[in-house]
Amino acid sequence: MSTAVQEKNSQYFIDLENQYGAHNYHPLPVVLDRGEGVFVWDVEGKKYYDFLSAYSAVNQGHSHPKIVEALVNQAKKLALTSRAFYNSNLGEYEKKITTLFGFDKVLPMNSGAEAVETAVKLARKWSYEVKGISENGAKIIVCENNFHGRTTTIVSFSNDPDANQNYGPFTPGFIKIPYNDLEALEKTLKNDAQNIAAFLVEPIQGEAGVYVPNENYLKTASELCKKYNVLFIADEVQTGIARTGRLIACHHENVQPDILILGKALSGGMYPVSAVLANDEIMNVIKPGQHGSTFGGNPIACAVAIAALDVVADEKLSERSEELGKLFRSEIEKLIAKTDLITKVRGKGLLNAILINDSPDSKTAWNLCVKLKENGLLAKPTHGNIIRLAPPLVISEEQLLDCVKIIEKTVLEFQTS
Repeated sequence: MSTAVQEKNSQYFIDLENQYGAHNYHPLPVVLDRGEGVFVWDVEGKKYYDFLSAYSAVNQGHSHPKIVEALVNQAKKLALTSRAFYNSNLGEYEKKITTLFGFDKVLPMNSGAEAVETAVKLARKWSYEVKGISENGAKIIVCENNFHGRTTTIVSFSNDPDANQNYGPFTPGFIKIPYNDLEALEKTLKNDAQNIAAFLVEPIQGEAGVYVPNENYLKTASELCKKYNVLFIADEVQTGIARTGRLIACHHENVQPDILILGKALSGGMYPVSAVLANDEIMNVIKPGQHGSTFGGNPIACAVAIAALDVVADEKLSERSEELGKLFRSEIEKLIAKTDLITKVRGKGLLNAILINDSPDSKTAWNLCVKLKENGLLAKPTHGNIIRLAPPLVISEEQLLDCVKIIEKTVLEFQTS
């Protein structure tokens, strides 16, 4: 083996990124080179369970053969036309996704943040042209500790200093209320309903640490929005596509949002695909030239998304997530009884988190994730002392229990080290 090849170990690639890439992420010290199903391999060939799933983008598993085939076949045929012309994939995709999720129309985009921006624009336009709010007077209610993306407008309504410090001036028109607080929502709606366009909410706050709201929170919030003629917007970029044990997390409470935002696993992590869904009364306020994207709805995106949605249905990933999520939390509860290091496990389906018994400013959760990596499982802390645990939904019960053993071994060893 040549010296040049020998030098290209993990540290080589880490150094390369540190030298030439912006330092806007703090990755776990592992350099991944290959993935299949629930597993990934680093450049040295070490195998790991992936327990982050690219922030729930890889629900269908890494390099799912059906999705890969759709991507490759379409790339060979036609990749991009822009929306200046029709293409033979977009209509088929639009029919599939609207039928599946129960909406009249879809507006295809690429990233989750783009889709959130689209929903914000759509809600505002609806509020002026249908609801009758005075121009530039529309307000959107959001929740504290939200995470909807990184654009200038989105960070305008974040209360995370890392997200918004020194990025102002900010976009006005947003009202922040506590998450999981129906009283605060109703009070805000009652006080200013005539100027409020929408309520934008994550059914489960993922980035904040997998905060699951009280039962009937979404249902009651949706009913309040209807009462005051305000749009209920569900950001299901992370919670959607079977992650929580339902096709979308809102379905746990039989809620149909007025506007639904999807992304991440809509493509099985194979390609950037996002979508905003709504019925005609809302979506038809967007006219030609008023919103768009060169890549949104491109032939590859459509082929990949169709295949990704087929995999979810064919492999019953919602049902698998529901069943294995209950098993996972029950097993972690047993571990909590054996240790003081973990104080809580929470989640729905296979979107879960454990709370580490240390302050958010400590490095305990980070150090525990490093130890998990050494033992063959990849996870990442969020907000200092919370570790999100979200494997691909194709994981088997046997594999899940194997992962529980790795987590237990690591936690108990960590405690005594």
